[in-house]
Amino acid sequence: MKVSLILACAGKGTRAGFEKNKLWKEIDGQTVFERTLSTFKNSNLIDEYIMVVNADDYELLTQTFNEVIIVKGGATRTQSVANALNKVSGDIVLVHDGARPFVTQKMIKDCIDTAIKYGCAIPVMHGRNTMAKTDGVSVIEYLGKDQLYSIQTPQGFNTKDIKRAYACAGTRTYNDDGEVYKEFIGKLYVYQGDAKNVKLTYPQDFDFTTKKSYYRFGVGFDCHKLVENRKLILGGIIIPHDKGLLGHSDADVLTHAIMDAILSAFANRDIGYHFSDKDPAYKDADSIELLRKVIKMANDAGYKVDSVSASIMAEKPKLLKHIPTITQNLAHVLNLSTDKVGITATTLEGLGFVGREEGICTHATATLIKL
Repeated sequence: MKVSLILACAGKGTRAGFEKNKLWKEIDGQTVFERTLSTFKNSNLIDEYIMVVNADDYELLTQTFNEVIIVKGGATRTQSVANALNKVSGDIVLVHDGARPFVTQKMIKDCIDTAIKYGCAIPVMHGRNTMAKTDGVSVIEYLGKDQLYSIQTPQGFNTKDIKRAYACAGTRTYNDDGEVYKEFIGKLYVYQGDAKNVKLTYPQDFDFTTKKSYYRFGVGFDCHKLVENRKLILGGIIIPHDKGLLGHSDADVLTHAIMDAILSAFANRDIGYHFSDKDPAYKDADSIELLRKVIKMANDAGYKVDSVSASIMAEKPKLLKHIPTITQNLAHVLNLSTDKVGITATTLEGLGFVGREEGICTHATATLIKL
């Protein structure tokens, strides 16, 4: 059985308030046009693709999508879908809003299966809120919520039936294809919609395009040599030991790794770049104070540290009893709760530089969120 898809993209998206069609907005490097189309292609369930578009986008979209039949739309959605139906050759046709790029694979399959079984398929979502009819100033009538559902797309139909329904509709305008089918063919059968399958309509619906960098992740690593006559400082805490870490600053290997992880998360080089060991200003510097500077850099770039995690690799001293104090100190500096600062310690079982007690290394990660 051949399945066709009509993507309804003929609107201009004026309610979104952009200079051009909202479907040219990008989601992770793809326009909404491309994202919606690729979702259906990934299902491997569609045999024919038809995109109905407005005249302004027709030429460019024709050049962009060689494998898709591009059709010019009409003055209304009803007229646009009618134009596209003239090109449909499948036994079953799905009609989907181009502005719903987050349709799920399950919905696509359920739509086809329901349409094959009953001749039509309408996705519905049960309303969570009490609904009312208003005149814009006051409530005219309470509608309740128990039997009220919102309707989504894709809607699927036996092609012969939906073509016949549209032929009967003439120049009249309808809300969607299901309404046309119901008026001229008969009973509408439903399947379960999905809350993720939102229609991008208003500016706030496109917040994902500005929040795609909402979370940032970074990694850091540092290693210092153990020598006599130096304090051993980890996470700003002095750890009793017969050796300390060698470095231009206080050589706090844990704090250094966390600093690099934070800088890495918002792509701002590393601590060697910002606090050079050739600069006398950082001779014996308190690394906790340098961490505060890095946190401010992140804040100035529009990010807040949300969590950090670090693993300290040291043969000696044993750090088990010091971890809670280190964690609490770093949490205070980072302005985080202790459950967002994960510090662990491990030995290297006598192996290598660390195993020979010649030094201590730390690997760290950081998560930043957009302010």
